[in-house]
Amino acid sequence: MSASITAVLSSLQQQGLQQSILGIKRGIERETLRVNQDGSLAQSAHARALGSALTHPWITTDFSESLLEFITPAGEDIEQTLAQLADIHRFTVRQLGDERLWPASMPCFITDQHQIPLAQYGSSNVGKMKTLYRQGLKNRYGSMMQAISGVHFNFSLPQSFWQAYQQLLQDDATLQDFVSAQYLSLIRNYKRFAWLIVYLFGASPAMCQSFLEGRQSRYAFQKLGKGSLYLPYATSLRMSDLGYTNSAQSSLNITYNSLPEYISGLHAAVTQPSAEYQSIGVKVDGVFQQLNSNVLQIENEFYSTIRPKRTTESGERPTCALAKRGVEYIEVRALDVNPFSSIGISAEQMRFLDVFLLYCLLEQSPPLSAAEQQVTEQNLKKVVTDGRRTNLELLQDGQPRLMQDWAEQLFADMMPIAKWLDQAYQTDRYQAAMRQYYLSLLDPAQTPSGKVLNHLLSTRQDNGPYMRQLAEGYRSQLLAEPYQYYSEQDFVAAAAQSHLRQQQIEAADTLSFEQYLADYFREVPACTAE
Repeated sequence: MSASITAVLSSLQQQGLQQSILGIKRGIERETLRVNQDGSLAQSAHARALGSALTHPWITTDFSESLLEFITPAGEDIEQTLAQLADIHRFTVRQLGDERLWPASMPCFITDQHQIPLAQYGSSNVGKMKTLYRQGLKNRYGSMMQAISGVHFNFSLPQSFWQAYQQLLQDDATLQDFVSAQYLSLIRNYKRFAWLIVYLFGASPAMCQSFLEGRQSRYAFQKLGKGSLYLPYATSLRMSDLGYTNSAQSSLNITYNSLPEYISGLHAAVTQPSAEYQSIGVKVDGVFQQLNSNVLQIENEFYSTIRPKRTTESGERPTCALAKRGVEYIEVRALDVNPFSSIGISAEQMRFLDVFLLYCLLEQSPPLSAAEQQVTEQNLKKVVTDGRRTNLELLQDGQPRLMQDWAEQLFADMMPIAKWLDQAYQTDRYQAAMRQYYLSLLDPAQTPSGKVLNHLLSTRQDNGPYMRQLAEGYRSQLLAEPYQYYSEQDFVAAAAQSHLRQQQIEAADTLSFEQYLADYFREVPACTAE
């Protein structure tokens, strides 16, 4: 057991601060493709009944018109958050007619990338900018990668905990500076141990071969059925070089040793011209092709497995919000859609993440050099493609170590945190979740990726038909169940309000689109110079 964690938990208990952890806030962002009954990508526009994708608080789109994103408010109750997410799904499937929600991270059958329609957000400058950003992504990386779905887990600790923890560490910085530094400390350890999340929650060992669309891959895929490809020991093809750890960004040197360092690295990427992207052109024959030709168009283009975040004000850039007001919460981005949940994530996963993220915070977290960060990424890639392979070795402190052995140590170190949370929340569910996932550690067949692949191999079934069956079952289940938190009227009202808000934004525009972009990009140097 880690001495530092033992000391912290013991000190909090002795000083009567056991309850300071109450009030953890979590929010979920779940992405899902709309598909037709036959499993092909839906080509229809975003349904008007779902509201404005630009302004709706809970229902929007990601890269494509066909790629929905559901967002829950940040809340302190796991079951309530899941009830909200389920109601968002429930309302949506009632508006989609014969369309279904794809229950997997890797996309359905897509004939070619030009079949993937870009998301549309109306005629306002901010709406046009959002669509143009996606046009830039298409030109830079291709649309197929952007059709991948994931689940993002937003997490923040209560002020009562931060005050107790700062007092415990005898730190004399301002509370916000302390909080920002501690979230960065958590992120560094998350980078070190993210492979465990991908092992336990990865659920995309197979995909439709249409995803490669004639492109070459360095992976030795095996074929299954009529049109599926898989890797025998893979956990998450979504997190491979095919997906959101895109190799095009591998040269970015963005590190997490302090908030100014992180902002500086991200600022460099969004302001530094790229010869490769300059060749695309920004405006070609009078038509915009991307927001700019920099290494990153905007901060959101940085595909990290975790991000420090601060809620932005209207028109404010993420780096500026962080520079001005510090880190407010973190966004975990390494989660595949859970195909064994009708809403893409479970309460047990959320509890495990609470424990894991607290472990990352409380464990010693020395600075992470660019070279060490590269090692963490190599470990992650190994688990992505070979995580269920017996005797897989990772690198720890420059030495090879069995993944199984390392994971067992992490579980042993995390169990006291689970016990602490159970005592504070007067439950036994945190320790139960740990025991459940420990079984997945002992038997790779119990992981989501193991379950998916074993089903496909035992039935000799393609990935697509299997996901279609799951989608059909979840649609029936959601339609049959009553609302748990919201009402139908809540969604109707939210949709109407969102359309009204979009109209107001469009009516208030006074600048040309070119001037709007110029003003937006002028903010970065101004805010980082303060």
